This record gives sequence, structure tokens and C-alpha cells, in this order.
Amino acid sequence: MKKLVLFLFVILLCTHVSAEDGYRLWLRYNTIDNPALLQQYRQQITSISCPSDDARLIAAHQELQTGLSGLLGKKISLQTTVTNGTILLGLRSHLPFIRKLVGDTALARLGEEGFIIRTVKHEGKNVTLITANKEAGILYGAFHFLRLLQTQQSIQQLSITSVPKIKLRLLNHWDNLNRTVERGYAGGSIWDWQRLPGYIDQRYIDYARANASIGINGAAITNVNANAILLTEEWLQKVAALANAFRPYNIKIYLTARFSAPVEIGKLKTADPLNEEVRKWWKDKTDEIYKHIPDFGGFLVKANSEGQPGPQNYQRTHADGANMLADAVAPHGGIVMWRAFVYSNETPEDRFKQAYNDFKPLDGQFRKNVLVQVKNGPIDFQPREPFHPLFGAMPQTPLMMEYQLTQEYLGFATHLVYLAPLFKEVLDADTHAKNNSTVAQIVDGTTDGHTLTGMAGVSNIGSDINWTGHPFGQANWYTLGRLAWDNTLTSAQIANEWIRQTFTNKQAFVDTVQQLMLASREIQVNYMTPLGLHHIMGYSHHYGPAPWYNKAPRADWNPVYFHKADSIGIGFDRTAAGSNALAQYQPAVQQQFENMATCPETFLLWFHHVPWDYRVHSGKTLWETMCDKYYSGVDSVRWMQHRWEGMKNYIDAERFSQIKQLLAIQEQEAVWWRNACLLYFQTFSRKPIPAKYEKPDHTLSYYEGLEFPYAPH
Repeated sequence: MKKLVLFLFVILLCTHVSAEDGYRLWLRYNTIDNPALLQQYRQQITSISCPSDDARLIAAHQELQTGLSGLLGKKISLQTTVTNGTILLGLRSHLPFIRKLVGDTALARLGEEGFIIRTVKHEGKNVTLITANKEAGILYGAFHFLRLLQTQQSIQQLSITSVPKIKLRLLNHWDNLNRTVERGYAGGSIWDWQRLPGYIDQRYIDYARANASIGINGAAITNVNANAILLTEEWLQKVAALANAFRPYNIKIYLTARFSAPVEIGKLKTADPLNEEVRKWWKDKTDEIYKHIPDFGGFLVKANSEGQPGPQNYQRTHADGANMLADAVAPHGGIVMWRAFVYSNETPEDRFKQAYNDFKPLDGQFRKNVLVQVKNGPIDFQPREPFHPLFGAMPQTPLMMEYQLTQEYLGFATHLVYLAPLFKEVLDADTHAKNNSTVAQIVDGTTDGHTLTGMAGVSNIGSDINWTGHPFGQANWYTLGRLAWDNTLTSAQIANEWIRQTFTNKQAFVDTVQQLMLASREIQVNYMTPLGLHHIMGYSHHYGPAPWYNKAPRADWNPVYFHKADSIGIGFDRTAAGSNALAQYQPAVQQQFENMATCPETFLLWFHHVPWDYRVHSGKTLWETMCDKYYSGVDSVRWMQHRWEGMKNYIDAERFSQIKQLLAIQEQEAVWWRNACLLYFQTFSRKPIPAKYEKPDHTLSYYEGLEFPYAPH
């Protein structure tokens, strides 16, 4: 009982807010500013009834009380009786009449996390029923109901059934144990390891609430460049405290496993996955983890990539390593997510091809509780990449999508870039592996009949008061959850929802900002990496342009490796005449991309070394088109600034000013990208920048001389 009282008290604290600083994310719950609609909602909603004290149902009805009281401007109480306007939460086991109201068939389709929201008559009373097969479904249904009110939709005759398309919907935190965040641009880690397990920060609860509201059900809380100390007794107690805080919101904890842990903390002489002592060590360690965290989700592993230890150190395969860990967690119902981001400096092969070469031959060799986690593209979270060739190439293996929310290659948390169009571009791509084999259908299991499915996003969350640094960075976190739940949602639908909940329902603001968001990713591609350019950013920190850089310790860390500019042209030839990376795709995809004339211009320099005088579809030369793209990118950022200026009277001054300042920095950095790249590539094309454009304000040597020793990375 004491724990329950403490839990309710902690939940109530989350409603205390002093300013519009972005902390509340999309769960603001301000009183609805449409008087007629407010009156209508007040008449339709009078109370909440929930005949259970399960922790997830407590979280659901407490969120409803908090949200409805804020949105309706009056207290909505929890009652045992059902009256007109009651929001009724319950499972069939709690409320036997649900079977008659909803039907066995409808309930059967919900699985463990789906929900039904339906306007029904019960004992002559008008009731909004939120039901599911499991408590988690009711939790998600409660958040969905609140979303309807936040976005000012009708709730008069509801008949909603919603089931997640993806089973595992995760955030992957790249947080280190010293509270730094690799590729994090929103402050330090939110995990206060020093004060855990004794101190549960309110931020952990609000983090869990935000994730549950968009259907995220798991978090890998530490860096994939893992630290073995995390698996020791002292640290497992800290992790268990976080797991306890997350559990009422249906969020499981996952840990990144360092493959060499048996040597580093287990005092063994080897970490060979086929060694019986090693296998026993992992089994015992896993049993220990489950004693601390009974619902532990499993392991996320980065192995034999960028210096991380792995099974190949012992001449074993990735399947050998993954299966060893899978066998350890299987008795507990755990899973292993084995990352496919691998490439070797010793392998002269095009980096594009290396993950496919390593993993394609292993199809069918992984245990049933293993997912291979594949980045959306074959290089590394670039502003635009073709879909990864492993999608459609491993029908016997569940492939888990990995996106990046933190904007490592997209201007950090300074640039406004809405990532839903990037995510959807990949999901909607047709792999042509068989009928109904878009990337989305492969990831959600439709194509090959997999029931173990997953989607992850590398977290952009940090200790900044607004969580993501840039206020619009919140939209990318929101997008990850919504697309993992329903990959058929459009970029426009998700943006519209997020804007209305995060800022205002005023139509002029919604329309303008939605237009701005939907354009933002293409705008950035234009001023950074148009026409299929990729990986031309600064070395190590990845801040700003450095297409000239060629001093990295390995070839494929150099931008010159990827753009291959010379006096003839620019671009990486991946046709049969070049690296032949295109051979990793299905014939229909190869056919589209192998010919310059049919290759989409967005991917032209991904797959072809194109002459400077080559005429694109517009009739202009490649050089002229490149200039047009870079300059239009800058002009479009200025358009974004102008449109945002017109939004001043629609929202709070704090966030308006913050975004205005960030857009000003984005404009400066877009000019920097444009000038630096065109001046450098001009040394190869030997062609002028068209006279109609403003001239670069510095020389190439100026841009090449810029240094950023303390840029975050």
C-alpha cells in the first residue's frame, strides 16, 4: 500500500509546470481553448471507473485523471459506480459484460497490447469503454483517448480498434556510464547512476509516460559501445531500480552486452561463444539479471565493428555469438538484438557491401529469439540513403529496423529537420524480394510470416529541460513511437498530431508549421548532400562540411572515399563497372539504379560516378544542378525563418524565441555547407558558380582551416 501511495504521489508531481520550456513534450494537457468543444467534452466526460489496482491500470487511470482535469479545466474523479459520461477501463476478467459488448472475435484480434475504445450503452448509461486483453492495452488506449481530446476530435460515437504492427518498439540510448552521451546533442545522460538505486528522479517517470503515450515498450539504456561493468551486481541493482520505475508503463529494460565480459569481469581466459565455460558464464549472468529484473527484455549487441570485441575474434560467426546469448535468455523469455552494423578496415570491399556479405550467408542460422538489427541504410544514418540491401535478403531471419533520432549527420540539435519523411521513404521502398515486400512489410513480419518484430531509434534524449535540445527534435522521438505502432501513418498525419498536442490547435499555426516540417528534410539534403552525396561531414565530430578530409586512420572514414570527385566527375560507382554493390539488391532494383538515365536523381551519386557535364532530367548539367540544389537549400532555410516569424502570436514567447534563434544558426550553417562544398568541388569541375547566385563570402582555404576541437561527438 505504501508503494502504491508513493507511486500516485509521484505521478501527481508531473503536472506541476512553471513555464512553457518544452518539458511536458506532447503531454501538456492545457485547458481546451475552444469554448463550444470544451462544453461538449465536459458534458460527455464525468468520471473514470477502473475495477483493478494493477500497476499499469493505476498508471492509465491516473494519466486520465491528470489529462482530463487539465484539458477540461475541472477535476475528473475516479469512482466505483458507472454513470452517464463514465470512462470505463477494464478487461473481460474484470467486467464480464465486455464479452457481450465487444465480442470474442474483436478481442482475439487485439493480441497483448492492442485496445478498443467504443461508445456503448451499459445499464442504460452512455459509457466510453476502453478495453483490451491485457492491462498494457488499456494503458495505450487511455493515452490514445487523451490524444483525441488534445487534437480536438469528436468523441461522440467512438469505435476504434488499434493493434501495434511491431512487437518490440525501442529507444536505443547511447548513454555512457559517466553520463556522457555518444552522438548526443541535448545535454548529458538522464540516468543519474551515482544516486541510483536509492533516488528515483521524477524525470524517469515522465520519460516512461512519454514513451507509453506513443507505444514505445522498451529501452536499451546504455551505449552499444558497451561497458562490462554494467553487468556487475552493484550496477544491476541500479538498473533494477529503473526497471521498477518503468514497469507500470509497460516498458522493459534491455542491456547492451559487451562480448568480452566473461574475460573482463568473469576472469575467464576467453570469450569464445562455443567454449562451455563461456556459455555457462553467460547463462549464470543472465539468471542473475532476471533475479533482479524478472521482466528483463534481453540483450542488444554491437560486435566486431569499430573495435568492439565479438565472435570473429575467435573465428566464429555472428550467428555463433548471437545464439550463445539467445540460449542464455531463452528460458526467461528474453530476446537478443544483434546489430548488423559491421565493417572492417582490413576488408578492402566497398563499405556499402560489408554488412550484407557478413550476414546474408547466415540466414536461417540464428535462434528463434534473435533479431538482426539493421540500420535503415547501408552506410550510417546519412541525410538520405537507399534502403539497406539486407532488407529482403534474409527471409528466414527477423530483421529489426534501426533509425537514428539524434541528428548526428543532420546538423545536431541545432537544425530543424523532421525525420518522418526519411523514415517513410525507407519503409515505403519496395525490395522486390517477392510480392508484398516493402521494407515496412519485411520489418513488421508480413512478408515472411515472422511474429518476432522490432523497430528501434537511437535516442535523441538528454538532460536539457526540453529533452531533445531543439524543440522540434521532440517530433522525431514522437514519430518513432507512432510509426513503430502503425507504419501506415503518413508523415503529415504524425506532424499534425504532434503540432496540435505540443503547441496549439489553431489552424493557421498547424497548417504553416506542418508545411514547414514536411519540407525540412529535403531542404537539409539540398544544402548538405544533394543528388546522392553522402558522408562528407567533418571527421570524428561530424560537425559541418569537410569533403576534402583524407587523413583518417582508415580509408572509409574519409569523405574523399565516398564522393570520389576528380576532373571527370563525382560520385561512387556501385554498378558492375565499379564496386558492384548494386548486385546485393533484387534484379528489379538493380535495373532501376544501374542506368544513369533511370536512376532517381536523389540517388545518382550514390551509385554512379557522373561527369560534370552530364545532363540531368531538367536539361541542366550536373554541376549546374548541384549549384541549384545547394543554393535552393539555403534559400529554403530563409523561407523557414520567414514563415516561423509569422507564428509569433500563436504560441508562447519562450519556445518561439528559442526556435527563431536556432533557425538563425541553421541559416548560417547552411550557407557554410553550401559555400564550403561548392568551392571544394569547383576545384575538380573547374566551372563557375552561376552569376545569378550570391558569391561565397570566404575562400576555400578559410573553410578548410576551420577547427572544432570541442564539438560534441
